[in-house]
Amino acid sequence: MTQTSSALHTSALTSLPLLARGKVRDNYAVGEDRILMVASDRLSAFDVIMGEPIPGKGALLTQMALFWFDKLGHIVPHHLTGDTPESVVSAAEVPQVQGRSMLVRRLKPIMVEAVVRGYLAGSGWKEYQATQSVCGVPLPAGLTNAAQLPQPIYTPAAKAEAGEHDENITFERTVELIGPELAARIRDISIRLYQEAAAIALTKGMIIADTKFEFGLTDAGELVLMDEVLTPDSSRYWPVEGYADALARGENPPSYDKQFVRDWLEQAQVNGKPWDKTAPAPRLPQAVIDKTAAKYREALERLTA
Repeated sequence: MTQTSSALHTSALTSLPLLARGKVRDNYAVGEDRILMVASDRLSAFDVIMGEPIPGKGALLTQMALFWFDKLGHIVPHHLTGDTPESVVSAAEVPQVQGRSMLVRRLKPIMVEAVVRGYLAGSGWKEYQATQSVCGVPLPAGLTNAAQLPQPIYTPAAKAEAGEHDENITFERTVELIGPELAARIRDISIRLYQEAAAIALTKGMIIADTKFEFGLTDAGELVLMDEVLTPDSSRYWPVEGYADALARGENPPSYDKQFVRDWLEQAQVNGKPWDKTAPAPRLPQAVIDKTAAKYREALERLTA
C-alpha cells in the first residue's frame, strides 16, 4: 500500500483477490458476482498516471459519482448494489476503503466509451479546426473554442488496453463493434443522461462541457451504467461565471476538472524537451497538486450545496 497521512496512491487489500488496477481505481473480486471498486488518489492525464497523488481525490470522486447515480437512476439501471464497502473487507483494511469505494455488480463491460459533447473543447476543438467535424459528426462553420454546440453530439471512443490511448471512432464503427440495436440504445441513453445532468449542474452554476459514460451487460442482457459517472475525471466542468469571458477570448474556460493539470503538462519539459505524453510523467509541483485538489473539492461542494 502506498499511503500518506492524507493520500492513497495504491490500495493493497489482502482479504480480497485483486482483479485489476486502472488509472484511478483498484478493483477487487467479491465472490463471483460483485466487485469492490476503490478510488485511489491517483491522477491520470493523457492516459498516463502521475507519480504524485491528489489528496482526497478518491473520496471526492466517489461522493460525486454517488450523487449522480442517485439523480439519474430513473434513466438507466446502475451498478451499485446498495451494500456497504466496509462489510466485505477486514477491520484492518476499512481505512483503505472508507468513503472512497463502491460495491458494485459484476458486469460484462462494453468496450465502447460513450462520449457526449455539449461544447467544443479539448480534442474535439482540435479535430473541428482540421475537419469541421468531430468523430464524423459534421458541425456548423465558424464555431470557436468552448462554443456551445447547437445540440449535444455523441462521439464514442474505443476503449484501449491499459497504458494505451482510447481512440475516437464514428458511430458507424460502434455499430460494427456491438451491433446496431445496442449502439443506438447506448447513444440515446448517453445523450439523455448528459442533458439531464447538464440541466442540474446549470442550476448550481456549473457547465458540463462534455462527459463519458461506460456501460456493461448483466448475464440476462440488461444494459447497466457502470464505472464512475460525471466526475471531474470523466467530465469537463466549467463555472458559469468565467465562461463568457473565456469564450470571447477563444480560450479554455477556468475548469473544475483535470484540465488544469493537462494545461500544465502541455508546457512541461523533460530533459529540456516538451513532454511527449508517455510514461513516466513529469513530477507535479506541489502548487499544481494543491490547486487540483482544491478544484475537485470546490466542484463537489458546489454541486451538492
